[in-house]
Amino acid sequence: MKGRLAFSKAGHDKGRLYLIIRQEGERVWLADGRTRGVLSPKKKNRKHIQPAGQEFSEEEVASFFENPAWADNRIRETIDRFYQEKKA
Repeated sequence: MKGRLAFSKAGHDKGRLYLIIRQEGERVWLADGRTRGVLSPKKKNRKHIQPAGQEFSEEEVASFFENPAWADNRIRETIDRFYQEKKA
């Protein structure tokens, strides 16, 4: 599941798109590159997200922690591209 885009289904962030950067049991850690970066991800229960598509391999996600600023930029670009493709 790591490396997939996912929509939040519950909470004040309902409908927002995130990238799953970590998974442990029923918990996932989400980053959007804006309000929630790689170093301060949002923790959410798995049942409160809806996967939207695979974007990054697990190896790519692991490399995000080596350069968090670059990773946040890539995540933002990926999420923006996802929304643009949905509009077209």
